[in-house]
Amino acid sequence: MMSATAPQPIDLRALVAIDLGAESCRVSLLRWKNSEPHIELVHRFPNGATETADGLHWNLEGILTGLDEGLRKCATIATEGIRSIAVDGWGVDYVRLDSNGKPVSEPFCYRDERTVTAEESLNDRISPQRMRELTGIGLLRINTAYQLFADDASVRSLPWLNLPEYILYSLGARPVSERTLASHTQILSMPTEQSPGEWCDEIVHELDIPASAMPELVNPGTDVGPLTGPLAALPAFQNTRLIAPCCHDTASAIAAIPDAADDWAYISSGTWSLVGTLLPQPNNSQRARDENFTNLIGADGTICFHKNVNGMWLLRQCMETWTAEGAHLEITELVEAASKAPVPTYTLDVDDPDLLLSGRMPQRINAQLHRRNLPELSTHPNDAPAMAAFLFHSLAARYAQVLASVAAITGKPLRRIHIMGGGSQNAFLNRLTEQATGLEVHRVGTECSTVGNFAVQLATLEQTPGPRPSAHWASRLA
Repeated sequence: MMSATAPQPIDLRALVAIDLGAESCRVSLLRWKNSEPHIELVHRFPNGATETADGLHWNLEGILTGLDEGLRKCATIATEGIRSIAVDGWGVDYVRLDSNGKPVSEPFCYRDERTVTAEESLNDRISPQRMRELTGIGLLRINTAYQLFADDASVRSLPWLNLPEYILYSLGARPVSERTLASHTQILSMPTEQSPGEWCDEIVHELDIPASAMPELVNPGTDVGPLTGPLAALPAFQNTRLIAPCCHDTASAIAAIPDAADDWAYISSGTWSLVGTLLPQPNNSQRARDENFTNLIGADGTICFHKNVNGMWLLRQCMETWTAEGAHLEITELVEAASKAPVPTYTLDVDDPDLLLSGRMPQRINAQLHRRNLPELSTHPNDAPAMAAFLFHSLAARYAQVLASVAAITGKPLRRIHIMGGGSQNAFLNRLTEQATGLEVHRVGTECSTVGNFAVQLATLEQTPGPRPSAHWASRLA
C-alpha cells in the first residue's frame, strides 16, 4: 500500500494497472482516499513458459484468465467506478493474429532456441552493424526482429502485437505498438530531434513483413479506446478507457523513480538486470556500440541507456535444478545463508550466452569454470549457499563494470544507484553492489512498474503540465 499527497483530481474514479511478468502477473488498483492516491495489489498469479513439442511458449489463455479474474475483483472493490486500465510487461515477445484478429498460436518465449539460427540467417541479410546503426539498440537474439524472422514463412505476413498491447487489444483497444516497447523490437528507427522513431522500412523489408502487418505506433500515455466485451457490462467499468502507458515494464519502472537530479543510475533487478542511466537523447557512439549498450525509449521523451545483464534468472534456474533433486529451498533463507558463505576469489562471466538457456544451471556454471581453468563448485543442494554467494558476488562485479562504462561513455558523474524490481529485496546483493561500485544504493521497491504505469495514466488523464509529467506523478506515488 502506498500513499502520498497529490492535487485534487477532477475525476475520483479508480485506475487499474496490469503488470505482466515472466514469473508472475499483477493487477493493481489506485483509489482516492481523502484526495490521496492509494495503490493496492488486488490480484497476483504465477506465470511461466512451458516447453512443448514445437518450442517454449507462454500460456496466453492462462494469462487472460488470470487477468479477467483480477479485473473482476477490481470491479467489486472500486464501487466508485474505474476510469482507465493500462498494461505494461516484458519486451520482445508478441502474438500473431489471424484474419479474424485471433491468436494464431500460443506466443513463443524469447528464450526459445529457434532464434539461434534465425539470428545467423537475418545477419546474412542485414549486418548487425547496420541494424545497430539504424536502431541504436543493443544486439540480442531475443529481440523481436529475430523472433519474427524465426517464424514460419507461412505466418510472416500476418499482423502481430507485442504482448502488453495484445492484452489491451483483447480488452477492446485498437491494435497499436507503444514506442517504449516498440524500441525493444530492433525494428524501430533510432529517435532524433525530428522524429520520435518510426518503423524502419529497410529492416521491415529484410524481415519479409508487409507494411500492412506492422501495428500503428503510439506514444506512451495514448488513449487507445474504450473497454468493450463482457467486462464492460459490469457497473464499475462503465465508460472505462484503455491507455497504452510505457508498455515496456522497464520504462514504466524507471518512470517511477522519484529523483529529479541527473547524477544517478538504475538497476532494474529481476530475471534480467538492466543497468544504466537516463539520457536526453540516444548515445550510439562507437564505444556504446562496441559494448552493446542499448537506447530504449523511456517516458517523457527520455532514453533508457543501459545494458542487459543476466540477473536473478541464474539463481532461479539453480533453485529449479535443486528442487528437482528433492531439495526444499526458500529464497530468503538462501540469501541469508549466502551472506555468511566465504567470499569467492574469482567470479562468473554472468553474460555467457550458455547461461541464457534454461535447465541444469549449476552444471552450465561449472562448464564455464572448466573452460576457464577455474575450480568448479559443488552442485549439491546442500552447498547451495556457496553457489548463491558466488552468483551474487559475480553480479555485483558485473554491475560495477557496466556502470563504469556508463559513466565513461556518457560523461555523467554518477553518485547513486536506484535499484528496483524483485531483486531490490536482496539486501546482501545490494550491499555487494554498493561495495563493488562505490555508489550509494537506494532501494526503490518491487512494484515500480505498477507505480510508473499509474504515473503515466495520471499524467495523461489529468494533462499534467511540465517537462516530465509522469515524473511529477511518480514523486507523489512513491
